[in-house]
Amino acid sequence: MLMKPVIALVGRPNVGKSTLFNLLTRTRDALVADQPGLTRDRKYGNARFDPRDDAEVGSGARDTIIIDSGGLSGDDAILDERMAYQTWRAVDEADVIIFIVDARAGLTAADSSIAEKLRRQNKPIVLVANKMDGADEVTAFAEFSRLGMGEPVRLVASHGRGLAGLAERVIAHLPTAPEVMDDDAIDAAGMKVAIIGRPNVGKSTLVNRLLGEERMVTMDMPGTTRDSVFIPWEYKGKPVTLIDTAGVRKRGRVDEMVEKFSVVKTLQAIDAAQVVLLILDAQEGVVEQDLHLLGFVTERGCALIIAMNKWDGLSNDQRERVKTELDRRLDFIDYAEVVFISALHGSNVGLLMDKVEKAHASAGIKLSTPRLTESLEVAQFKHMPPLINGRRIKLRYAHQGGRFPPTVIIHGKQTDRLPGSYKRYLEKFFRETFELYATPVRLIFKTDENPYQPGDERNTKGMMQYLKDKRDRRINKGKASRGEKPKT
Repeated sequence: MLMKPVIALVGRPNVGKSTLFNLLTRTRDALVADQPGLTRDRKYGNARFDPRDDAEVGSGARDTIIIDSGGLSGDDAILDERMAYQTWRAVDEADVIIFIVDARAGLTAADSSIAEKLRRQNKPIVLVANKMDGADEVTAFAEFSRLGMGEPVRLVASHGRGLAGLAERVIAHLPTAPEVMDDDAIDAAGMKVAIIGRPNVGKSTLVNRLLGEERMVTMDMPGTTRDSVFIPWEYKGKPVTLIDTAGVRKRGRVDEMVEKFSVVKTLQAIDAAQVVLLILDAQEGVVEQDLHLLGFVTERGCALIIAMNKWDGLSNDQRERVKTELDRRLDFIDYAEVVFISALHGSNVGLLMDKVEKAHASAGIKLSTPRLTESLEVAQFKHMPPLINGRRIKLRYAHQGGRFPPTVIIHGKQTDRLPGSYKRYLEKFFRETFELYATPVRLIFKTDENPYQPGDERNTKGMMQYLKDKRDRRINKGKASRGEKPKT
């Protein structure tokens, strides 16, 4: 199974790594300011590289995991040891390295030192000259050619210019993209369930309990599992792939060399899964690292079951406090289902797999266009879309755009102005109408084309003439296929 490739952003401080990270991930996760050294730890995100500079469509586009790293000075004598460690771990994890230099500052001794170390990694390197606005291109390129990494990609990350050229260069170095399976092939492959969580919450114990054998090594110490393990299994006569992952701990605590791949492997497992089982420790409750993992799961759109493990060791008062904390901290994922289990003793483990199976069925549901459009009309009847500048937003029809998660494409007028609150209302309405269980619904909105747009052929000719010409072209196409003389 081909996993999502990993890209690392590397360079001196303040060359624009975090700006590019935010641009590619379409987030503001990385702190950006005109001050070097703000990024200390590795930061992970999902990015799409599209050579046509269109991140929504395009068969040539590739989805990746991207890592933002701290700045390297290139001088070991003054290099902050922890920042250097985090950055070189990102390089180890990466399939492709994007080496960013500052075109305004030109080639520095630190750039040359970093480039020399990167070449020893024997990995594909894409040289990027950022801040090209205001820089002398000829001089800058002549300087950077001394690095021996070929012609750099021109980029202005602060304005989003040059992404298409960067995408083309990066995609050329990525592993071959997997073939897209049709619906029948996806169904035949069965469920793919990723079991994720922090170290020592009982992931491998749960896998052993499900399989009925000591398949995974378990110990009462964190970090026993070092990599993601794919385990073929059969549940009620149906094929299942269990993905047991290494525990994801805080980046500052990832000190051992053998643990350097844990975060990336877990993110890749989430991307490969259709249903995610997030294991929490009932004795510790929900911690910050659990919320970070949930963020990746919701971004990917997997069906989600939360298993609160070690439940049998709590008193009634402790259980009530845990439930209250769950309601408070997990209100942003109201579709997730919570199950209270004991992996060690097997309590509710059978119930857990029944819920996983139900969530998988909901995530892979097939919805007809008439049913979706009818539901959209009912939703608007119950709660009309808002007025924008005195005009009502119109949602005309809906059809399914994909599965895992269920994706609904809605066409209408002014859909780009639809507020987030109404989108959330529609998502919840679809989940309730079609009784979708433990899975999100992804909505994509398409605004109908304006036939009277200035410069449009229909506006220039007039609508009647445009329709007449369109009819004649259709008639001539049919005559040509029959070998008849076309109408003039």
